[in-house]
Amino acid sequence: MTTSSPSERAPRNGGAGPDGDHGIALWQQLQATATALVAIRGGQSAPSALLAVAPPLRPGVRALVFHVLRWLGRAEALRRKLASRTPAPLPDALLCTALALAWREDDAPYEPFTLVDQTVEAAKRNPATRPQASFINACLRRFLRERDALLAAVEHEPMAFWNHPRWWIEQLKRDHPRRWQDILRANNAQAPMTLRVNVQKASRARVLQAFDAMDIEADPVGEVGVVLGRALPVEQVPGFADGEVSVQDAAAQLAAPLLLRGLELDPRRRGGRPLRVLDACAAPGGKTAHLLEYAAEAAGTAPGGPPPIEVLALDIDPARCERIHQTLDRLGLSARVLAADARTPRDWWPQHCGSQPFDAILLDAPCTASGIVRRQPDVRWLRRESDIAQLAIIQAGLLTTLWALLAPGGRLLYCTCSVFRAEGDLQIETFVAHNTDAVLLPSPGHLLPTGGHARGAVPDNPAGDHDGFFYALLQKRPA
Repeated sequence: MTTSSPSERAPRNGGAGPDGDHGIALWQQLQATATALVAIRGGQSAPSALLAVAPPLRPGVRALVFHVLRWLGRAEALRRKLASRTPAPLPDALLCTALALAWREDDAPYEPFTLVDQTVEAAKRNPATRPQASFINACLRRFLRERDALLAAVEHEPMAFWNHPRWWIEQLKRDHPRRWQDILRANNAQAPMTLRVNVQKASRARVLQAFDAMDIEADPVGEVGVVLGRALPVEQVPGFADGEVSVQDAAAQLAAPLLLRGLELDPRRRGGRPLRVLDACAAPGGKTAHLLEYAAEAAGTAPGGPPPIEVLALDIDPARCERIHQTLDRLGLSARVLAADARTPRDWWPQHCGSQPFDAILLDAPCTASGIVRRQPDVRWLRRESDIAQLAIIQAGLLTTLWALLAPGGRLLYCTCSVFRAEGDLQIETFVAHNTDAVLLPSPGHLLPTGGHARGAVPDNPAGDHDGFFYALLQKRPA
């Protein structure tokens, strides 16, 4: 899962305005936002595109980029009404950026006329867009004059109304015919910043007391979670640097308890042998850390005592493995981290595990990330419909391969941050039908994203405000 970040909303008439803080003009931010949008339309992820933005500009540009991505469908529909031909990529991105920021007055981060003025200034300041400055000015002035009529004209276009690709909307209708609208609405909301308390270092009650003393609004969620009333930079979160809390969505916090609850975790009752646990596709290490924290707490392990579990954390990318190390180091935890492909255990299982089967496996499989769109709004525009089937093939291969590494009586928890059924319940139904030694234990199944609840629990949902996820807990029949 990704890390939550500072609030994505730029202050109305503040910070990045024409006379904003640090001498950063709004036209500079709009230029950088349009450049990032061109990169994202070209296939780059938003985090990758934002790396090219100068550091002083980056926080404000990130807020603007995320806002634009949430309303890009509406902006593109309006641009089609305003321009008979699609402009070149950069002026088109600048025009769509302004329309995405200005279309809804009550949610616009800047006053409309200021935004138009600064967008035109941005066009004039860049040789690549200067010839289109008058065209952009005319389009935006017309939008301000005819706002109501133009918005009414695009209201019935699905991509404009829901701000998702048409194929995505149709897939959700098929997969969740009674909930598809709720999912799309949630996707266009901002995700809350949710923390997981490391109960080996602090109690949730103590963390909440510390937050209250610092006037940080926070509420409990789930078993060890805390949801903040307002997102903060991670370096400003009390206890983060000391390893008392980690950033993790409430739905992702279900993984460790689902896999380990009910297993014998006390090594004294296992002849001193810890449970062998594999965390496949583990980066950036949030679930790896939670497995270790949960096991130590459930087993009542004292500091320095025998570990209840021995975790092997795999990821195919060495750079992402470094992030696992950083996560564990901050929390004072230990696991074996290996850069390897979970799909080819012959390359690492005999050498690093002595071909010993695992007692528990967490498979957080590669997926479309369709459940975390509110946290990563670029995903909806980067994915293609064909990605679902291609990723489902990879998921099925991982399930089959890792199932062979599981000891009889052991458990495998399959999860994805996807709401598409091909990556969730259909995947598991097929697997169980073809593996007679697999038993599906009680599992949450598809958890659909929630929205509009910035704090506390969502009614009838003890996990609170969370991303979309899928969980299936499988047990291998004893031999």
